[in-house]
Amino acid sequence: MPPKRAKVAPTKSEDDLPKVRADALAPTLELAGQIYEQLDRGEIPRMRLPLRTKQNLAFQMREGVWKLGKQMGTRSARKLDGALMLLRTFYLVDFINEMSRDRKTSTLRELYYISEAWEDAKFHSEDESNLLIEDLEVMCTRLREDFRLHPEENGASVIGDLTIKERNRKGIVKKINCRDDVGDGGYSLPFNVEKEKIEFVGTNAKFVIAIECGGMVDRLAENNFDEEQEAILLHLKGQPARSTRRFLKRVSEELKLPVVVFTDGDPWSFRIFASVAYGAIKTAHLSNYLATPSAEFLGVTASDIENYELPSDKLSEQDVRALQAELTDPRFGTAEWRSEIELMLKNGRKAEQQSLAKYGLNYVTEHYLPEKLTEMGIL
Repeated sequence: MPPKRAKVAPTKSEDDLPKVRADALAPTLELAGQIYEQLDRGEIPRMRLPLRTKQNLAFQMREGVWKLGKQMGTRSARKLDGALMLLRTFYLVDFINEMSRDRKTSTLRELYYISEAWEDAKFHSEDESNLLIEDLEVMCTRLREDFRLHPEENGASVIGDLTIKERNRKGIVKKINCRDDVGDGGYSLPFNVEKEKIEFVGTNAKFVIAIECGGMVDRLAENNFDEEQEAILLHLKGQPARSTRRFLKRVSEELKLPVVVFTDGDPWSFRIFASVAYGAIKTAHLSNYLATPSAEFLGVTASDIENYELPSDKLSEQDVRALQAELTDPRFGTAEWRSEIELMLKNGRKAEQQSLAKYGLNYVTEHYLPEKLTEMGIL
């Protein structure tokens, strides 16, 4: 029998990774040009932008993601608060374009402190600067990564037979296999996982399993689950970073790999899955980039706690309130989700992934995961 061929993307030479989009910053300059023209005409400067309020958000059932509506607002210098926001916006635009010229990047925290030199335009908290960056994303239909801005932490770690090309900060393109060319911690995703930074070369994997806890990733790797079941292991690191969700979206779409999510069995972990599959209210303007609606929840479910007789803890009052809120959350609107949430509320119990170790260190890879993945049609 001939060897199985890896799934591959179109071949390119190692110098042919896409460069950063030449038009990435163009919308920021267009915004500046519009304000300049208004001032030149003697008008009070103003900007129009989509409202990011709950009233302007809707869960699109067909697409399975949160989306912004069509309501628009105006940010005007007619009042002092509006004038300050416009001033901060264009200090930010100038800073972004300066970084691009100098080929620099900045963390969100650094930006906040850099604004200390902006006199009246300085931010009073990091929340203020983060919200303005999100507004700029909405107005310019670009990602903050296009603006060379990123959080302190990087994204997930990846272990498995996935070969990529990555352009490093010196512009050199290197080919990396996320199993054979990395250490025990796997390949660490950078904050930018777009095509100009990372290209998929090929994989023999059948699916991706996104895992909440680092200890469980280590268990699966040590038990050779990625090799034996032809899987790519991805450590979500709790609530996943944007780069992690974007990477999962790209793997799902470009390599046509199923994505399953394996978390603790509690309401907060259910929300981790929801952010991967359906997006979050906070990033509704980026759902097309970040959400993977085809992702499936593997467990730990309330049914698993019963069926596998897992060690469990009593739900706290906060847990109960979170579960009750999820019963009205459209992301959990299916009969299956409702049944699992109601069962958890009825039993009043939650469980961690590691509770499967009750049956030994190999149980999760020899029994639990094969059984669940076969039931889901993945294996």
